Amino acid sequence: MALSGLNVNPNPNKSYEVFPSPSDSVSSLSFSPVGNYLVATSWDNQVRCWEIQAGSSQPKASISHDLPVLCSTWKGDGTAVFSGGCDKLVKMWPLMSGGPATTVAAHDAPVKEVAWIQSMNLLVTGSWDKTLKYWDTRQAQPVHTQQLPERCYALTVQYPLMVVGTADRNLIVYNLQNPQTEFKRIQSPLKYQTRCVAAFPDQQGFLVGSIEGRVGVHHLDDSQQSKNFTFKCHREGTEIYSVNSLNFHPVHHTFATAGSDGAFNFWDKDSKQRLKAMARCSSPIPCSTFNHDGSIFAYAVCYDWSKGAEYHNPATAKTYIYLHSPQEMEVKGKPRVGTGRK
Repeated sequence: MALSGLNVNPNPNKSYEVFPSPSDSVSSLSFSPVGNYLVATSWDNQVRCWEIQAGSSQPKASISHDLPVLCSTWKGDGTAVFSGGCDKLVKMWPLMSGGPATTVAAHDAPVKEVAWIQSMNLLVTGSWDKTLKYWDTRQAQPVHTQQLPERCYALTVQYPLMVVGTADRNLIVYNLQNPQTEFKRIQSPLKYQTRCVAAFPDQQGFLVGSIEGRVGVHHLDDSQQSKNFTFKCHREGTEIYSVNSLNFHPVHHTFATAGSDGAFNFWDKDSKQRLKAMARCSSPIPCSTFNHDGSIFAYAVCYDWSKGAEYHNPATAKTYIYLHSPQEMEVKGKPRVGTGRK
């Protein structure tokens, strides 16, 4: 795939590119839970959707916000997309029916995270206004507003587990069967700012990634604390890069990390092994996601704002979205070395 104007191959991993690419950095990627439809939000105020087919992508539709869009999620049945951002609003886009987008949630500051809680038929939104809000999308006011100790930076849901990462390294755990009460609040095991979180598929714990190229593996059960550990990743020599994205594989329950070094890696937390290190791209990877069956791993390659606005030149910056088809050896867990464990 020839890409002019770049000295470094932005796509060294034999991935195929999604066209057309957004005109500014991508802030989130979300696959439909029931089909191969990919949504991307970006700093150009747009939410775009593509239908992903074998080796190709077809642009389906797009909507606009008034300001940069920061987050997205799908409704559980795949009929609608939710997007939130710097306009302090969340829009619901009934993508599959072709209807217009409507505003279904609002905050007093930018909306950083959105998640659909299928078991409750509610949308949860996390904002820099230091609140979580739960919404029945048929009502104008939130069902419940939960105060946070600081700005919401990251959020993950695997019902009934929800984990929220905020500024000041707070990690707040909720049991969504009793969402108005904090289940547990802990200080991040990582010494630097939280960038992303991902709940274990079995709801027994979560991963947390930081700006300092490190991931923490944390179990909730006090009797499992001996299984907790942290590990370094997305580093090269003395260079340390942010871990921007954490995604569990929906079948094998291994996970991917993606970082500001332009690399993504696949890991097995149970055997504490890296399964596959992929080649670095020419720019950071700010976000990534698996599709519903784990056969496609989507990732964006573009500026991720980790060095501030002064390092961003919109005139020369390139934005790409790539689709990688993981081989089983890349994402299937391995026995722990030396134990014979299956």
